Amino acid sequence: MSASDVEKKANSDEPDDIVAEVRRYLAGLPDKPGLTAARLEGEQIAAIIEPLGLPDGIVAAVYAYPLIRDDILKSKLLQNKPLQDISRYLLGLQQLDQFSLPGNWQPGDALAAQQSEALRKMLLAVVSDVRLVLVRIAEQLLRLREARNDSRKVQQALAIETREIFAPLANRLGVWQLKWELEDYAFRYLDPDTYREIARALKEKRTERERFIEAVKAELHAELTQHSIQAEISGRPKHIYSIWRKMQRKDRGLDSLYDIRAVRILVEDVKDCYAALGIVHNIWSYIPGEFDDYIANPKENDYRSLHTAVIGPEGKTVEIQIRSHEMHNHAELGVAAHWRYKEGGNAPAAFDQKIRFLRQLLEPTDGGADLLEQIRDDFFEDRVYAVSPKGDIVELPANATPLDFAYHVHTQVGHRCRGAKINGRIVPLTHHVQNGDKVEIITGSQSQPSRDWLSPKLGYIAGAGSRAKVRNWFRHQDRDQHLRQGREILDRELARLNEKRVATDDIAKKLKHKDTAALCISLGAGDLTSASIASALQNLRTSKPPLLKPRRSSRRKATKPDSPTVAGVGDLLCNFARCCRPVPPESIVGYITQGRGVTIHRQDCGNFLGLKKRSPERVLETSWGASDSSAYPVDLSLHAFDRNGLIRDITSVLADENANVLNIQSHTDKKSMQVIMDLRVEIQDLPSLSSAINRLEQLTNVVSVRRKA
Repeated sequence: MSASDVEKKANSDEPDDIVAEVRRYLAGLPDKPGLTAARLEGEQIAAIIEPLGLPDGIVAAVYAYPLIRDDILKSKLLQNKPLQDISRYLLGLQQLDQFSLPGNWQPGDALAAQQSEALRKMLLAVVSDVRLVLVRIAEQLLRLREARNDSRKVQQALAIETREIFAPLANRLGVWQLKWELEDYAFRYLDPDTYREIARALKEKRTERERFIEAVKAELHAELTQHSIQAEISGRPKHIYSIWRKMQRKDRGLDSLYDIRAVRILVEDVKDCYAALGIVHNIWSYIPGEFDDYIANPKENDYRSLHTAVIGPEGKTVEIQIRSHEMHNHAELGVAAHWRYKEGGNAPAAFDQKIRFLRQLLEPTDGGADLLEQIRDDFFEDRVYAVSPKGDIVELPANATPLDFAYHVHTQVGHRCRGAKINGRIVPLTHHVQNGDKVEIITGSQSQPSRDWLSPKLGYIAGAGSRAKVRNWFRHQDRDQHLRQGREILDRELARLNEKRVATDDIAKKLKHKDTAALCISLGAGDLTSASIASALQNLRTSKPPLLKPRRSSRRKATKPDSPTVAGVGDLLCNFARCCRPVPPESIVGYITQGRGVTIHRQDCGNFLGLKKRSPERVLETSWGASDSSAYPVDLSLHAFDRNGLIRDITSVLADENANVLNIQSHTDKKSMQVIMDLRVEIQDLPSLSSAINRLEQLTNVVSVRRKA
C-alpha cells in the first residue's frame, strides 16, 4: 500500500476490512426466501464494478444492497454494525432504484429525448456520491445478462431503458467497458434479426478480434520504440451496435467500413504525430480516401487528430488514430468530448462542466473524497429534477415551486392550479421542489391565476417563463374586467396603507399612465403589481410641494436628522399624533398644543382638520428630516384565526422587512372567532409598509392586515 493509500485510509470513516466484514455479516444471516439469490446478485454486481477501482465502502454496499432492496434486510438494521458504516451508500442506492422511464414509454413518443436526458441528469443530481451511479449502471448490465431467457416484452423494456438512460450515462462518465456491453445487449433485444446478421457477417468471434488487435499493438509498439518515439497504444474491436450505427450514418455496407478494428496512438507532440503516421504507412498500405488530417484542419468543435485506415496483418483493415496527450484530453474532457460527438446535439455549457468534473472524479488516480461535497453545493444548484405522477421527469430552475412545475407541464395546468401535493402531502404553492420529489398538481375547472403569483417577493414562481405565462393570461382578459379588477387592487392597496384622500390620477401619472382608468387596466392585466402603488406614493410625496405656505420666513436652525424639521420656530418639543401616526414621505403638518410642544399630524388627518378649523393660528409647516435610517411608528390591525406559532411567524416576517416591533396587543372576537392583534411597528417608508402588509397577509390563518387611522 502506497503512502497516499495509507493516508486516505487513515482519513476514512470506514473500517480497514469493511468488505470482508460485510460479507461475513451477510454469510451469517439466517436463511430466508430469496436470501441466496440476493447474495449472489450482490457478488455478481461487485464483480462487474471491480475493475473500476471504487472505494471499499461502495464495494461493501454492493454486496448488501440487493438484500436491502428486496426487503430481506430491514432498513432499521442500517443502524447496526457493520451496515452502519456503509448506510449512506445503501440509502443512495435505494434512492437511485426509484427512477426509471415510465412503464408505457416508447422511443418516438413526445418529449422522449427530453425525458431520457432529464432522467440521466437527475440520476447524477439526487445522490451525494456520483460513483453510486456506476453501481446502478452495473446493476442494469446484470439485469440485461440475466434477461436472455425472459419474455420478449421484458427484454424490450430493459433494452429501451438501457439505450435511453444507462448506455449514454456510461458513455458520458467514460466507463467504456460497461457502455459497449450495455449497447450490444440493448441492440440484441430490440432488433435481434439485424444483430444476428451483423454478427454472422463479421465471420469471427469477438475474442478473435481482440486477439488480432493485440497483435497489431505489439507490432506498432516495436516499430515506434525502434524509432525512439514514446507512445501509448490502445485498441479495441468495434462492438456490434457501434458497427450498425456507423452503417446507418454513412449508408454503407459492412464491407465498406474500415474501422471495425481500431487502434489509437498517443504521443508527446505534433511532430511525433506525423512521425508515427509515417511509420504506420511504412508498415502497412493505407487505403486511399480514408486519411483525415484533423490537426492541420481541426473540426468545428476543435477536435484534432490524425485518422488513417490501412490493410493490416492477415489482409484485414484497421483504423488508426494518432494524437498527442493534450489533444486526447481535450477530445475526452473538453468541448470535443467523444460523447458529444456520438450523441449529437448541444448540451448546455454548465452541464458540460459537470460531466468533465464527474469524469475526472472517477479517474482511478483521483482520491476525490474532498471533492464530493462540491457536487451537491456547486454543480447541481442551478436545476432540480421532479417526477410527475406518470413518472415523467421535469427539469426546473433552482428554487422552483409547484406552480413552475404546473406551467412546465402545460400552460392550462398552471392557469387552473389550485394546490399541490409533493410525495403525497399537500404543500403551499410557495414550497420549493427538491430533487426527486413526486409532484401532483390539484386543478380546478376554470383558469383562474392570481395576481399575487406575479410578485417575486411572495415567492410563488421562480421561473421567468412561468411568470410570463401568468402575465399573458391577464393581458388577454377583457378590458372591462381588467378595469374592474385593477380598481379593486388600487382601492385595496390605498385602504391597507390608509391613504384615502390621495389623488389617484397623480399616482397614475407617476407610473407613466394617462389617467386612473389606464392605471387600473394595467394593474388588472398584471403589467403592474400592487407594490408599485406604494413606490409611486413614496415618489409622489417626496416631490410634491408643501400644501401649506409658511406664515413667515426665517432661517431654520439645524435639527436632529431623525426628527421633523419645524419651519420658523427652531428646536421645539415634537411628538407624533397617535390618531394618524404619519410615516415618510406622507405630507405632514405641525399643530402647537398647550404644554406638549408641537404634535405632528398627516395633512389629511381628520382630527387635524378639525383643530385647524377651530385654531388656524396654531398650524406650523413641517417637513421630514434628511436621514435615510429614520424609523417611524405605524399602528396595524391584524385579523386571523389563532394557531400555534402565529405570533412567531408574524414577528419573523416583520424582522425580515426590517420593521421593529414596539408593541403587540391581542384579544379574541367571539362573534367572528378570530384573534385581533394591534401591532405598533417602526418602518422606514411606505414601500416597506406595503411589503410588510403583503407578506403578513400571506401567512396561514391570517385574514386581513390594515393600517389603522
